[in-house]
Amino acid sequence: MERAPDRRREGVSADGKRAEERLGRVGGVRWWGAPRGAASGLGRRSGGGEARGACRSRLQPGRCPRWARLTPPARRTMAQFLFEADLHGLLKLDTPIPNAPPARWQRKAKESGPGPSPVGVSPMKPANRSHSSSKTPSKTPGKSGSKIQNTPTKAGGDRYIPNRSTLQMEMANFLLTKENDPAEESPTKKEQQKAWAVNLNGFDVEEAKILRLSGKPQNAPEGYQNNLKVLYSQKMTPGSSRKNSRYIPSMPDRILDAPEIRNDYYLNLIDWSSQNFLAVALDNSVYLWNHASGEIIQLLQMEHPDVYISSVSWIKEGNYLAVGTSSAEVQLWDIQQQKRLRNMTSHCARVGTLSWNSYILSSGARTGHIHHHDVRVAEHHVATLAGHTQEVCGLKWSLDGRYLASGGNDNLVNVWPCTQGGGGDFAPVQTFTQHQGAVKAVAWCPWQMNVLATGGGTSDRHIRIWNVCSGACLSTVDAHSQVCSILWSTNYKELVSGHGFAQNQLVLWKYPTMTKVTELQGHTARILNLTMSPDGTTVASAAADETLRLWRCFEMDPIKKKEKEKANSAKSSIIHQSIR
Repeated sequence: MERAPDRRREGVSADGKRAEERLGRVGGVRWWGAPRGAASGLGRRSGGGEARGACRSRLQPGRCPRWARLTPPARRTMAQFLFEADLHGLLKLDTPIPNAPPARWQRKAKESGPGPSPVGVSPMKPANRSHSSSKTPSKTPGKSGSKIQNTPTKAGGDRYIPNRSTLQMEMANFLLTKENDPAEESPTKKEQQKAWAVNLNGFDVEEAKILRLSGKPQNAPEGYQNNLKVLYSQKMTPGSSRKNSRYIPSMPDRILDAPEIRNDYYLNLIDWSSQNFLAVALDNSVYLWNHASGEIIQLLQMEHPDVYISSVSWIKEGNYLAVGTSSAEVQLWDIQQQKRLRNMTSHCARVGTLSWNSYILSSGARTGHIHHHDVRVAEHHVATLAGHTQEVCGLKWSLDGRYLASGGNDNLVNVWPCTQGGGGDFAPVQTFTQHQGAVKAVAWCPWQMNVLATGGGTSDRHIRIWNVCSGACLSTVDAHSQVCSILWSTNYKELVSGHGFAQNQLVLWKYPTMTKVTELQGHTARILNLTMSPDGTTVASAAADETLRLWRCFEMDPIKKKEKEKANSAKSSIIHQSIR
């Protein structure tokens, strides 16, 4: 028996053919394409002529397709296999998606120029492109031309291997060699750049390089001047280069008894001499304490029991002591011979403050007047300053002797010149009225002669820094308590203040920021006065708790201490005439 011819029907795919063959075997119906002898539920079709007739009838018009003559179960099975075949085709990643918008690289290929349509080319596989559309512009500076590269013609390749026969090896070698050669510059351009550098910088940049990897820096050309402002210097004067390593003891170095010391805010009862003697006024007596040996000497005692000592002050050389009394007297004592040299009477009320300027001794009284005494002559009273309406409780000459600062109970601060005015009278060059309380604490900055620090009493409680030349207030800080005394440090850019209620403490301030460095507590009553040792390391505080406490709050570095001692030994005395 002849076998049916294996012909493909129009509109049926290869997958559909295989499905129909399976249906011919499984469904029991043998039709075109099914293997001969397949089982059929409807009976076996025999005879090759019959099969050939079936093939002929498939091509004749008006006849129904063969799949329509299948039984319903076979038809459903065939549809299921067709659906699976279509689904399998959709899940293939290497086949293009029908009716999908073109990819970005396909749109670029269309826009770049004429060429074959890129539809159907996957971005995961290299496309077949012509040599004219595969030119890539060179991004290397100084190189011109483009490299023509061929893409592999075999679709689905996993590597890109250029065709080396088409590369311009000679041109590439020439470009690489030219890139390594130094750029040629005309001598005129070099000379012009050198002239610009000399005019702008003052020197040739190529000859004097700023940054060098090794070796010593080259010297500047002769006659070169640096006009830049110096912001930092290696040595700070005064001050410490070891700010973080400085130790400030919180406890006093020594505590001395001061019985019967008068608890009076307006008096100045202690002073430390340059010969290291501490003078303390206790009621009607004056005692000297030798800091080096610890010896205590009673210098004087008032004859009348109702008269008390109201102020003491050492001359700069430390061999004479001025003593003010409640009986309006100013006495001058020689500590070596321990005897009184002079008794000067010009005030009519107690003398609460004293200050020296060479051979001129200034005294402030309860009446608000300030008297200048020339201790060399018999007629000692040489001038009177009338600028306060109440008691003068603070008085201090500047270190250069140009100005005298006075503070009073009338809340005023006056700055007086050292010389008389055109009319023969003294008038203050500055008057500060910002304080709201009595001003007893006055102190001049040792490294800025025109800077003055003042402190107010209980009603004010502020520390103010002034520029006496311009009259400007440089800084103001609230101390939160009565300011009894202020001292500037000679070893650091700091100042210390003594206070009353409620803490009765000493406060160290950083200048010029006026930030608090530390507080020293220990007194149980308000501090009356502060004074500093001649070496500037120790501060002595006298308080109403009848004690003297010595604080080593400005300890110097040993190297700087030797330098300062050597500088002080070279200074000579200002006074060349003996006191008569």
